[in-house]
Amino acid sequence: MIDWNLFSDPAPLVNMASRSFARLGERRVKPFGFSIGQLPVVYLLRHGGAMSQRDLARLAKIEQPSMAQVLSRMERDGRVRRSPDPADGRSQLISLTEAALEKLPATRTALEQGKERALAGFSEDEVRMLVGLLRRLNENLDQMVAREVE
Repeated sequence: MIDWNLFSDPAPLVNMASRSFARLGERRVKPFGFSIGQLPVVYLLRHGGAMSQRDLARLAKIEQPSMAQVLSRMERDGRVRRSPDPADGRSQLISLTEAALEKLPATRTALEQGKERALAGFSEDEVRMLVGLLRRLNENLDQMVAREVE
């Protein structure tokens, strides 16, 4: 029988860290009118560009129905706007509103402060190594998910 040790297996440790980052991040972005689930959209549109809902979902690795809910809430709260796609009359492009763009510097500062506290005691080399390892892990997971879809 295999013994499951919660604190020596990477999967539960990554999951715990992710949940903690999400909880703490939620507290940090809420004062600026965002939720942690909206950050992939904010990140992808942060330079004032526009994208289709399909592209946002694909790039953020969020299922279409979930992306639709996120965008509906953001539109309701005045964080995104929709405009007709000039290349496809049946589609719309999503962009951040001016009000959302104005809040990004303070939002980013709040998140950066949280990240610094979370990574306290890590050297720059350790942070780079952690990022590299997490990228490789996510690449492997993406490949596994893609194979399951086929």
